Amino acid sequence: MCRILFAQEDIPFNISKYLLPFASMCRASKEYQGHGWGFSYLVNNQWVTSKKLVPIWDSTFPNTIRTKRIIIHARSAFENKHITIENNMPFGDEDEIFVFNGELRKVKLNVEGRIGAEKIFNFIKRFKKQGYARAIKRAADIFQQRSEYIRALNIIISETNRTFVYSDYNEDAEYFTLYQLIEDDKKIVCSQRLMSLGDAWQDIATKTIKTIT
Repeated sequence: MCRILFAQEDIPFNISKYLLPFASMCRASKEYQGHGWGFSYLVNNQWVTSKKLVPIWDSTFPNTIRTKRIIIHARSAFENKHITIENNMPFGDEDEIFVFNGELRKVKLNVEGRIGAEKIFNFIKRFKKQGYARAIKRAADIFQQRSEYIRALNIIISETNRTFVYSDYNEDAEYFTLYQLIEDDKKIVCSQRLMSLGDAWQDIATKTIKTIT
């Protein structure tokens, strides 16, 4: 039950523009979001990732990094287990980045991975030759069939030139709804509306997949 954010702008921005309000949001969350955090930013058309185990609101942010695209994840570990930096998102490499927010119960699939989120990413990648929009939808359909219950399945996967957002939840819409802010010069997706970044936020409906370019 983590918190996630994706932001893209036409002109490079200082990453603290998004890290600061995101950290405040996490600190005020009704669910504890202090089991570590991470972010990825695009530089020279490659993703660079940084992770920490301290709560994001207790962290110091670099003030010299500028980018056109950033993904942030703050972790609320399931049952307060497996709290290691290796289990912090974002997952991925220089070409693609993955973050997840949600909970799937009793999934009957044999997938490699240390924790549930990593298993979800690895399962989606089995179908990536179809393109991530179709791969996410296919994986989500299988998760639906093979899980006892899906509390929520919110996913962001970003390549270097496009981003895929999937929203799916079956309870607590106030907490699990993803929101988007689309303006001429920027595109943002976040677990909550960050009003300091704009006021034209819109809900992303459950069981919806979006592609951002």
